[in-house]
Amino acid sequence: MVRFNRDYWALILGGSSGFGLATARKLAGHGMNVCIVHRDRKGAMARIQPSFEALGATGVEVATFNLDALSNEGRITVLDGLAPLLGQKGKIRLLLHSIAFGNLKLLAPYTPPSQARAAREKIANTFNIAPETFDQAVAQAFTEGADSLCGLQDPPDYSNELFLEAEDFNRTLHAMGVSLVEWVQDLHGRGLFAGDARVLSLTSEGNRVAWRGYAAVSAAKAVLEAVSRSLAVEFAPFGLRTNVIQAGVTDTAALRIIPGSAHMKAHARLRNPCGRLTRPEDVADMIFLLCQDEAAWVNGALICVDGGERLG
Repeated sequence: MVRFNRDYWALILGGSSGFGLATARKLAGHGMNVCIVHRDRKGAMARIQPSFEALGATGVEVATFNLDALSNEGRITVLDGLAPLLGQKGKIRLLLHSIAFGNLKLLAPYTPPSQARAAREKIANTFNIAPETFDQAVAQAFTEGADSLCGLQDPPDYSNELFLEAEDFNRTLHAMGVSLVEWVQDLHGRGLFAGDARVLSLTSEGNRVAWRGYAAVSAAKAVLEAVSRSLAVEFAPFGLRTNVIQAGVTDTAALRIIPGSAHMKAHARLRNPCGRLTRPEDVADMIFLLCQDEAAWVNGALICVDGGERLG
């Protein structure tokens, strides 16, 4: 089994769930020390803490910081606290940006189309079924995994009271795009990166597909990909290899807050030649591969980890 250098650390921004936590588990299982930066309420820690303790049980060192990774104060606190843990020999082999913080407001008012309801009524009338009974049956079947019924479901509900403003864009662009640069610059400035380090971040198909209510996040993904390419060019002489992973639709907490996430999951399963959603562990496996010595020549790439979903 592959074992990483015991002086290597992974610094994971957004590591208490989803891709970040799956990556921490994968790397810790192969001997890499882990530092997780997350922001969760005290009430959630009873659920999260056992996962952190399990990482330590693998025999690696684990450090966690529950604070705002997007603020200058939070970043400085983490780096000040991490430096003594690394000591003389420890270095950051991986910086993973897995922060999901974006505004999901609409750009314009939205009136849901009525085609799905009309289709259900037509089918119900054809078979002499009460429309309410048929609606309930279709909704239940869809909830239980009948993805092909997606077209008969009502579209998602969106708020027509608040719309995206400049500040919404600014906060989202910083959180999910520009903040990566700040971490890379500070880690480099303090000499904390390994001589052959990896900088990875996460994007989605929303980088090019216009999903309703996803405008700010879509813009942030485009920014993230752009700055990652620039990092790949400008930090390559210092040993950093910077790449972006485009994950397929994955059932994470971040996805579930998106209006219409059930529709997105259904469409993804129907499109995917592998017949299932992407799992956090699929992405963690790719990150593990990219952390190995043999991946040192992969730089400035966008790597799809979706089972072929994008081809559907």
